[in-house]
Amino acid sequence: MSLLSDTAFEDPWSSYFMDVLSPLSFVKVSSVRMQGLLLLIFAKYQHLPFIQVLSTKSTPTGLFGYWGNKGGVNIFLKLYGYYVSIINCHLPPHMANNDQRLEHFDRILEMQNFEAQDTPNILDHDLILWFGDMNFRIEDFGLHFVRESIKNQRYSDLWEKDQLSIAKRHDPLLREFQEGSLLFPPTYKFDKNSNNYDTSEKKRKPAWTDRVLWRLKRQSQTDFHTPALSAPFALFLRSYISHMVYTISDHKPVTCTFDLELKPLVSAPLITLLPEGPCTMESDLLISYCLAADFLSSAWDWIGLYKVYIDISDIPETEDQFLLFYYSNNLQSVVGISKPFKIQPFSFLEEDPLDEAQPQI
Repeated sequence: MSLLSDTAFEDPWSSYFMDVLSPLSFVKVSSVRMQGLLLLIFAKYQHLPFIQVLSTKSTPTGLFGYWGNKGGVNIFLKLYGYYVSIINCHLPPHMANNDQRLEHFDRILEMQNFEAQDTPNILDHDLILWFGDMNFRIEDFGLHFVRESIKNQRYSDLWEKDQLSIAKRHDPLLREFQEGSLLFPPTYKFDKNSNNYDTSEKKRKPAWTDRVLWRLKRQSQTDFHTPALSAPFALFLRSYISHMVYTISDHKPVTCTFDLELKPLVSAPLITLLPEGPCTMESDLLISYCLAADFLSSAWDWIGLYKVYIDISDIPETEDQFLLFYYSNNLQSVVGISKPFKIQPFSFLEEDPLDEAQPQI
């Protein structure tokens, strides 16, 4: 029933985010869902011709790999010519299951194989963003010490016993994944509708279960005197924080913000679109478009006309209201987008100074 529902209906999270982000010029690029796991990608519309969704994948690891209550979902993109993988995961819970968590982490990684000839394995990608409820816990320290450290904001006292940090020190592959400093309180487990850590009979020990990791492909260093900022593809962490204001879950949400600096490997869209002549609501819209020499078109390609939703609360209203999109069936992506343009209302007859009626557009 969940699979049928996912196919037939837009999930509530997608609908909500589209309502919020559309006025900010964001468009939903892709999504993938596996039971409780959902991964959504939005981008500002001007980037769409340079974002190609190559594949989406679900990797269940629950019930010996047959059940999707645990596992990972992945969206594989080509962004301005660079290969990017984004993974959302949910790993096994409980303090004693650390080995199982690491096993599932490796299994999700091993299952991410792709048809692209130049990047068959996820480790060949320029960037991997990996986040989710990883369920790693804090070992050895007792509940009282952990809570006192949190109360006094001595988070660094807890880092050395964080299971993910320990694993990164011993696992060469996991060590290649970077993470920002944990300068916020552990995000699990809270009493619902409160900011109090678990007061139930189990009194679970707080832990940083919700994490954001990233891995950049190692660049061949030909010139050791070249500054790091000249790298063609670089990621810089801006913030890594939790949000205590939300209380509907026993977890606190975590957000991570990056600056991605790149030198585009692709600078021209595959399709150039242009509306011809004055555009009015009472006449057909004539469109001209130009295809790149290496673009393979399909009879199932289509061109769509979309209303541009922009936030005009602090800027004057402009004449830009509509966009043309070219969607490629072969690439399953938008490959061309026009500049914003205005569609005029119905034309009216206006009289000139000589009282001669003339059409006015």
